[in-house]
Amino acid sequence: MPHRPFQRSPLVLAIDLARGTVDPPPATPVEKVVAARRPALRDVLEAIEYAATDPRVRALLVRLGQPAADWATATELREAIVAFRASGKPAIAHAETFGEFSDGNLGYLVASGFDEIYLQPSGTVELTGVAREVPFLRGVLAKLGVEPEFDSRYEYKSAKNMFTETGFTEPHREAEDRLAASLHEVLVASIADGRGVAEATARALIDGGPYLGSEALRVGLIDGLYWRDEAVANVKSRAGQDAEIRTLTAYLAARRMRLHRGRPTVALIHGAGVIRVGRSRPMGPFGPAIGSDTVVAAFRQAVDDEKVKAIIFRVNSPGGSAVASDSIWREVVRARAAGKPVIVSMGAVAASGGYWVSMAADRIVALPGTITGSIGVVVGKFVTAALRERLGLSSGTVEHGERARMHSRLRGFSDGEWERINAFLDDIYNDFVTKVAEGRDLNRAHVHEIARGRVWTGADALTHGLVDRLGGYAEATATVRELLDLAPDTGLRFQRFPKPGIAERLGFAQPELADTAASVLVASGRMRTYLGDAGIVDAGVVRWPGPTFPPR
Repeated sequence: MPHRPFQRSPLVLAIDLARGTVDPPPATPVEKVVAARRPALRDVLEAIEYAATDPRVRALLVRLGQPAADWATATELREAIVAFRASGKPAIAHAETFGEFSDGNLGYLVASGFDEIYLQPSGTVELTGVAREVPFLRGVLAKLGVEPEFDSRYEYKSAKNMFTETGFTEPHREAEDRLAASLHEVLVASIADGRGVAEATARALIDGGPYLGSEALRVGLIDGLYWRDEAVANVKSRAGQDAEIRTLTAYLAARRMRLHRGRPTVALIHGAGVIRVGRSRPMGPFGPAIGSDTVVAAFRQAVDDEKVKAIIFRVNSPGGSAVASDSIWREVVRARAAGKPVIVSMGAVAASGGYWVSMAADRIVALPGTITGSIGVVVGKFVTAALRERLGLSSGTVEHGERARMHSRLRGFSDGEWERINAFLDDIYNDFVTKVAEGRDLNRAHVHEIARGRVWTGADALTHGLVDRLGGYAEATATVRELLDLAPDTGLRFQRFPKPGIAERLGFAQPELADTAASVLVASGRMRTYLGDAGIVDAGVVRWPGPTFPPR
């Protein structure tokens, strides 16, 4: 019998995004458990990019559902799918449902990038438009006997409004309305492009939702009603009956083993969570925290590493401490001075302190749905004297110094203390605006006009000069090649910084848990300013609860 050379079977790359992704990738066993089998966003994007040029991969099959928790991640995933389709290979999406009596906008936004969309026969397409609901706690605090005392720079800096108002101020409403409108524009444009219809038709489709599966098929929002096993069989038949289904993890493991060494090294530094002085660590139920010590160490390691040619700084932060933000800003400046280009890749949110740490980069890349800007400052405290009295909680006080009790929760600010607070507010805001103007090469008067505490989407931020390009990791990587004068197809090696120690690699690092129940903290008089903004002068900051209410 003649010898028959070994031939490897064609592949269908199958990725499960039904539970969403995590960004940054989990670094320890503990973080991997918390990730709950959700793949890292960078792994998903890397695999899709590899598959586009891999001759063995004949098709891409992605299980959807709620693949993204925010608009930025959704658009980044969609962009990766659209780029894959340019290879001429089919990209097929299957979902049990896009929402089930819940918002399915983000799931369908990702799906709109595929060649074909399949839906389980009992599923629905919950296109419902874009709304932003903002809670106001002023009435609740009044009933509790808690008096919020805050001030800000300037009228659009609405983080404090949650506590100080019972409804929208006009600037707050204006900013929120524009955010919703901009996100709606992203959704409309994506559906129009993906389904090959006019934008007016896409708007009408959104307004006509939600849809039963049969209705979605009739109006052209999906291409077929199939169970998952039927979708798999369909894709396999198109790739060849001998095609193998290859999962994300298995595909990346095999692919990375074949990557050759000697590629230019790019440092990848993640900044996810609220910004604080000290080390990066979890803050209990309030999510992660960016510690300035950790990020400073990461930049210094990357600068000192001769193999590192550039730095991608992935920022996903609502802000935090002005001092900590400024420390990180300084390291971005120093890295550039050392000849290491810094490219900021903005994730879901890079507002206030999140923008502060970004503004000195060589290039800033944001996604259309990234919440960014919020160039402003807010400070204050909660006065809990009435609540404590109502609870029968008494205390004694001794003091030496006219302002010894300035930060006490038992009394409000005096006139003299408000003078000092306003001096701090003016100084921090002026410093912020000046550094934005210098870093972005903009006129200072123009920066003040678009600043004043206002939040923008990435799409709007581009028009105002606050970011340079729209895109995600892929665009940031392309920018690295451009700044290093490399060919567009040059392979790169990514190295995460800071390099973890033994304890972190083994998952033994002890996280410091933050205070939890806000009501208990108010009652005890230890309520922190949970504002996530660059100008916090109070005891601490935590993350806003939930992706649907990003901080301002």
